[in-house]
Amino acid sequence: MSSLSRELVFLILQFLDEEKFKETVHKLEQESGFFFNMKYFEDEVHNGNWDEVERYLSGFTKVDDNRYSMKIFFEIRKQKYLEALDKHDRAKAVDILVKDLKVFATFNEELFKEITQLLTLENFRENEQLSKYGDTKSARAIMLVELKKLIEANPLFRDKLQFPSLKNSRLRTLINQR
Repeated sequence: MSSLSRELVFLILQFLDEEKFKETVHKLEQESGFFFNMKYFEDEVHNGNWDEVERYLSGFTKVDDNRYSMKIFFEIRKQKYLEALDKHDRAKAVDILVKDLKVFATFNEELFKEITQLLTLENFRENEQLSKYGDTKSARAIMLVELKKLIEANPLFRDKLQFPSLKNSRLRTLINQR
């Protein structure tokens, strides 16, 4: 896409944000892939909106793009899995294991086996590595710190984490000048 198209998208994003078209803003961010809104991403992670977290991410990277992307998706899906186990929703946990986590088995068979074995425990915190797992809210916050580091280190997000500085209502000003 040309730099003019890119600039227009940013002007439109600014306009939509100023006019409070929140869903449209995030959809355009995702579809254009020009700006990754870390604040929005953080909010969705804190709220556990896993489908939206992955949908938004998919506008910028896929699971198999690079090792950073793979780790980002793995951490999100693992958290989703642990939350299902924590709620004792075994059916949902198995579903997540089969549909979301199985893809990682080809890269680390041993880790996948360990994750699968968590199903056999009454409380997954009995696993030594997960003994310090606290409540859902704190676990999400800890994971988010890791995700932010991975996103910032991921070359696919380079130049996409900072919104360009534009004067307020720049699109409206440009249109009025005509």
